[in-house]
Amino acid sequence: MRFLFSVLLCVCCFAVHAWPTKPVRIVVAYPPGGGIDVMARQIAEKVTPVWGQPVVVENKPGANTILATDSVAKSPADGHTILMTTDATFSINPHLYSKLPFDTQRDFIPVTMLVLLQQLLVAHPALPANTLPELISLAKAKPGSINYASYGSGSQPHLSGEMLKYKAGIDLVHVPYKGISLAVPAVMAGEVQLTFAGIATSMPQLKAGRIKPIAIGGPKRSPLLPEVPTFAELGYPEVETHAWFGFFLPAGSPKEAVSRIHLDVKRVLDDPEFRQKQLIEKGYDVVGSAPEEFAAYIRKDSESRGRAVKISGAKAE
Repeated sequence: MRFLFSVLLCVCCFAVHAWPTKPVRIVVAYPPGGGIDVMARQIAEKVTPVWGQPVVVENKPGANTILATDSVAKSPADGHTILMTTDATFSINPHLYSKLPFDTQRDFIPVTMLVLLQQLLVAHPALPANTLPELISLAKAKPGSINYASYGSGSQPHLSGEMLKYKAGIDLVHVPYKGISLAVPAVMAGEVQLTFAGIATSMPQLKAGRIKPIAIGGPKRSPLLPEVPTFAELGYPEVETHAWFGFFLPAGSPKEAVSRIHLDVKRVLDDPEFRQKQLIEKGYDVVGSAPEEFAAYIRKDSESRGRAVKISGAKAE
């Protein structure tokens, strides 16, 4: 009996350590240097000794995250290729494109949402409105005189801006730029009056007085900007400005890999020093959701973003 127990214990231990059996790739759907890329590399460094295999970050930007997503969808479903991307891939693109080379629901397993981040509506300092009610009043008094920047049709700032227009009954002019890094500088230069941007991107410019905050998304105020009210508390809960970062595996990947990646990455996110210095202080809300929770969130988020895409009239460029 004791021998049988020892054999079973060895089998169980082998099963626990059966993954990974080779280097793990984290395919990031964005260029090097941005917030999502930095986070991918930090997580890779933390889990490498835990997994006992090299964890390599590979940037594959292009086609509004479609290039990286398609690449991972066609990778072996052995748990060794992870897609790291944002809400654009799973909540927005299915409504923005008439046809994709993959099925976001059928071809992937959501593993965990890493972080959620709310974006600010920021304005040029010269705009004669310091609050959302003042902005709405100004827009109603001068229809079409206020413009806002985004980084393309169907991007998060575009959908947020169009939803604000729809709910407030105002006319703002959409000015798309080619890339997320151009929108805030465009406001600072006075080329446009408004844009939506993350806290980490905005904070240095806010402190320098080059832009000013109007409102922020989410159910509660940011501890980094406690004086800035949310759209919800101002009466516009439908104006969603959030984005999220998440891990996905190709459909059919081993359950063991899904579970290990979720639990080990969650331990990284829950580490007090990492959580505070690398996430909270950069404006991220830490999540680390379980696969089932993440899948349910995506379904709800996709429905909401689908309505926003329809209202905006956005089309893939």
